[in-house]
Amino acid sequence: MGKNWFVILPELNPKDIYKIAVVMGSDSDLKTMKPAVDILREFNLKTEVCILSAHRTPIEMMEYAKNAESENIKVIIAGAGGAAHLPGMLASITCIPVIGVPVESKTLKGIDSLLSIVQMPAGIPVATVAINGAQNAGLLAIEMISLFDESIKKTLKEFRENLHKQVRGKNSKLSTIGPDKYLQNE
Repeated sequence: MGKNWFVILPELNPKDIYKIAVVMGSDSDLKTMKPAVDILREFNLKTEVCILSAHRTPIEMMEYAKNAESENIKVIIAGAGGAAHLPGMLASITCIPVIGVPVESKTLKGIDSLLSIVQMPAGIPVATVAINGAQNAGLLAIEMISLFDESIKKTLKEFRENLHKQVRGKNSKLSTIGPDKYLQNE
Protein backbone atom coordinates (compact mmCIF):
# COMPACT_ATOMS: atom_id res chain seq x y z
CA MET A 1 0.00 0.00 0.00
CA GLY A 2 1.24 3.44 -0.88
CA LYS A 3 1.27 6.35 1.45
CA ASN A 4 -1.43 8.97 1.22
CA TRP A 5 0.16 12.34 0.63
CA PHE A 6 -1.81 15.47 0.98
CA VAL A 7 -1.20 19.10 1.58
CA ILE A 8 -3.38 21.33 3.70
CA LEU A 9 -3.62 24.69 2.00
CA PRO A 10 -4.35 27.80 4.01
CA GLU A 11 -7.77 29.27 3.46
CA LEU A 12 -7.45 32.12 0.99
CA ASN A 13 -9.55 35.21 0.77
CA PRO A 14 -10.84 35.10 -2.83
CA LYS A 15 -9.89 38.75 -3.28
CA ASP A 16 -6.24 37.77 -2.68
CA ILE A 17 -6.40 35.49 -5.70
CA TYR A 18 -7.07 38.20 -8.24
CA LYS A 19 -4.43 40.77 -9.09
CA ILE A 20 -5.09 43.63 -11.49
CA ALA A 21 -2.20 45.48 -13.09
CA VAL A 22 -2.41 49.19 -13.82
CA VAL A 23 0.41 50.17 -16.14
CA MET A 24 1.20 53.40 -17.92
CA GLY A 25 3.69 54.63 -20.46
CA SER A 26 4.97 57.54 -18.37
CA ASP A 27 4.78 58.91 -14.84
CA SER A 28 2.92 61.87 -16.33
CA ASP A 29 0.02 59.43 -16.89
CA LEU A 30 -0.29 58.57 -13.19
CA LYS A 31 -2.78 61.33 -12.40
CA THR A 32 -5.02 60.05 -15.21
CA MET A 33 -4.65 56.40 -14.15
CA LYS A 34 -5.13 56.96 -10.39
CA PRO A 35 -8.96 56.60 -10.55
CA ALA A 36 -8.46 52.99 -11.74
CA VAL A 37 -6.17 52.30 -8.80
CA ASP A 38 -8.63 53.97 -6.41
CA ILE A 39 -11.67 51.97 -7.55
CA LEU A 40 -9.74 48.68 -7.47
CA ARG A 41 -8.62 49.47 -3.92
CA GLU A 42 -12.20 50.39 -2.99
CA PHE A 43 -13.12 46.84 -3.97
CA ASN A 44 -10.12 45.49 -2.00
CA LEU A 45 -8.51 43.92 -5.04
CA LYS A 46 -4.77 43.44 -5.22
CA THR A 47 -3.41 46.09 -7.51
CA GLU A 48 0.02 46.36 -9.07
CA VAL A 49 0.97 49.76 -10.49
CA CYS A 50 3.98 50.33 -12.73
CA ILE A 51 5.46 52.42 -15.53
CA LEU A 52 6.27 50.59 -18.76
CA SER A 53 6.90 52.30 -22.05
CA ALA A 54 6.35 50.47 -25.31
CA HIS A 55 8.95 52.76 -26.87
CA ARG A 56 11.46 53.58 -24.11
CA THR A 57 11.46 50.24 -22.24
CA PRO A 58 10.32 47.69 -24.83
CA ILE A 59 12.33 44.79 -23.42
CA GLU A 60 10.96 45.30 -19.91
CA MET A 61 7.44 45.71 -21.33
CA MET A 62 7.75 42.41 -23.20
CA GLU A 63 9.07 40.61 -20.11
CA TYR A 64 6.25 42.04 -18.02
CA ALA A 65 3.63 40.79 -20.47
CA LYS A 66 5.30 37.36 -20.78
CA ASN A 67 5.34 36.94 -16.99
CA ALA A 68 1.96 38.47 -16.17
CA GLU A 69 0.08 35.18 -16.11
CA SER A 70 2.63 33.47 -13.85
CA GLU A 71 2.44 36.54 -11.57
CA ASN A 72 -1.30 35.84 -11.18
CA ILE A 73 -2.38 39.01 -12.97
CA LYS A 74 -5.92 38.53 -14.25
CA VAL A 75 -6.49 41.83 -16.10
CA ILE A 76 -4.12 44.55 -17.30
CA ILE A 77 -5.28 48.14 -17.47
CA ALA A 78 -2.88 50.07 -19.69
CA GLY A 79 -2.91 53.82 -20.10
CA ALA A 80 -1.02 55.53 -22.89
CA GLY A 81 -1.05 58.82 -24.72
CA GLY A 82 0.01 59.97 -28.17
CA ALA A 83 0.92 56.96 -30.29
CA ALA A 84 -0.48 54.85 -27.40
CA HIS A 85 1.12 51.56 -28.34
CA LEU A 86 1.39 50.15 -24.80
CA PRO A 87 -2.06 48.48 -24.53
CA GLY A 88 -1.80 46.85 -27.95
CA MET A 89 1.78 45.69 -27.46
CA LEU A 90 0.90 44.11 -24.10
CA ALA A 91 -2.13 42.42 -25.67
CA SER A 92 0.03 41.06 -28.47
CA ILE A 93 2.23 39.22 -25.97
CA THR A 94 -0.26 37.90 -23.39
CA CYS A 95 -3.71 36.32 -23.48
CA ILE A 96 -4.71 38.17 -20.31
CA PRO A 97 -7.45 40.72 -21.06
CA VAL A 98 -6.07 44.22 -21.63
CA ILE A 99 -8.14 47.35 -21.14
CA GLY A 100 -6.73 50.44 -22.84
CA VAL A 101 -7.12 53.91 -21.39
CA PRO A 102 -6.42 56.63 -23.95
CA VAL A 103 -4.62 59.44 -22.14
CA GLU A 104 -5.42 62.97 -23.24
CA SER A 105 -2.61 64.54 -25.23
CA LYS A 106 -1.84 68.23 -25.54
CA THR A 107 -2.01 68.46 -29.31
CA LEU A 108 -4.98 66.27 -30.24
CA LYS A 109 -6.82 66.07 -26.88
CA GLY A 110 -6.52 62.28 -26.74
CA ILE A 111 -8.16 61.53 -30.07
CA ASP A 112 -4.79 60.25 -31.30
CA SER A 113 -4.52 57.94 -28.28
CA LEU A 114 -8.09 56.70 -28.66
CA LEU A 115 -7.69 55.91 -32.35
CA SER A 116 -4.36 54.19 -31.76
CA ILE A 117 -5.80 51.90 -29.09
CA VAL A 118 -9.08 50.99 -30.82
CA GLN A 119 -7.47 50.19 -34.18
CA MET A 120 -6.09 46.80 -33.17
CA PRO A 121 -5.79 44.15 -35.87
CA ALA A 122 -8.13 41.15 -35.84
CA GLY A 123 -7.01 38.55 -33.33
CA ILE A 124 -5.44 40.94 -30.81
CA PRO A 125 -8.31 42.63 -28.97
CA VAL A 126 -7.94 45.50 -26.53
CA ALA A 127 -11.02 46.69 -24.67
CA THR A 128 -11.00 50.49 -24.72
CA VAL A 129 -12.68 53.05 -22.50
CA ALA A 130 -13.16 56.79 -23.00
CA ILE A 131 -10.30 59.26 -23.06
CA ASN A 132 -9.06 59.56 -19.45
CA GLY A 133 -11.66 56.90 -18.48
CA ALA A 134 -9.49 55.07 -15.96
CA GLN A 135 -12.25 54.62 -13.38
CA ASN A 136 -14.39 52.82 -15.95
CA ALA A 137 -11.39 50.69 -16.89
CA GLY A 138 -11.12 49.68 -13.24
CA LEU A 139 -14.82 48.91 -13.07
CA LEU A 140 -14.62 46.86 -16.28
CA ALA A 141 -11.78 44.83 -14.73
CA ILE A 142 -13.91 44.34 -11.60
CA GLU A 143 -16.81 43.16 -13.77
CA MET A 144 -14.52 40.63 -15.44
CA ILE A 145 -13.37 39.29 -12.06
CA SER A 146 -16.96 39.25 -10.74
CA LEU A 147 -17.78 36.56 -13.30
CA PHE A 148 -15.78 34.14 -11.14
CA ASP A 149 -16.35 35.53 -7.65
CA GLU A 150 -19.76 35.99 -6.06
CA SER A 151 -18.49 38.23 -3.25
CA ILE A 152 -17.04 40.68 -5.76
CA LYS A 153 -20.26 40.50 -7.79
CA LYS A 154 -22.26 41.32 -4.64
CA THR A 155 -20.01 44.31 -3.87
CA LEU A 156 -20.33 45.50 -7.48
CA LYS A 157 -24.14 45.30 -7.28
CA GLU A 158 -24.04 47.32 -4.05
CA PHE A 159 -21.81 49.90 -5.77
CA ARG A 160 -24.32 50.21 -8.63
CA GLU A 161 -27.25 50.48 -6.20
CA ASN A 162 -25.41 53.29 -4.40
CA LEU A 163 -24.94 55.13 -7.72
CA HIS A 164 -28.67 54.77 -8.34
CA LYS A 165 -29.50 56.21 -4.91
CA GLN A 166 -27.11 59.12 -5.40
CA VAL A 167 -28.72 60.16 -8.69
CA ARG A 168 -32.23 59.83 -7.25
CA GLY A 169 -31.18 61.95 -4.28
CA LYS A 170 -29.73 64.64 -6.55
CA ASN A 171 -32.91 64.66 -8.62
CA SER A 172 -35.03 65.00 -5.50
CA LYS A 173 -32.90 67.92 -4.27
CA LEU A 174 -33.10 69.61 -7.69
CA SER A 175 -36.89 69.21 -7.76
CA THR A 176 -37.17 70.65 -4.25
CA ILE A 177 -34.88 73.70 -4.45
CA GLY A 178 -34.75 74.41 -8.19
CA PRO A 179 -31.78 74.77 -10.53
CA ASP A 180 -30.51 78.18 -9.34
CA LYS A 181 -30.22 77.19 -5.68
CA TYR A 182 -28.92 73.75 -6.63
CA LEU A 183 -26.02 75.29 -8.53
CA GLN A 184 -25.29 77.71 -5.66
CA ASN A 185 -25.02 74.79 -3.22
CA GLU A 186 -22.40 72.91 -5.22
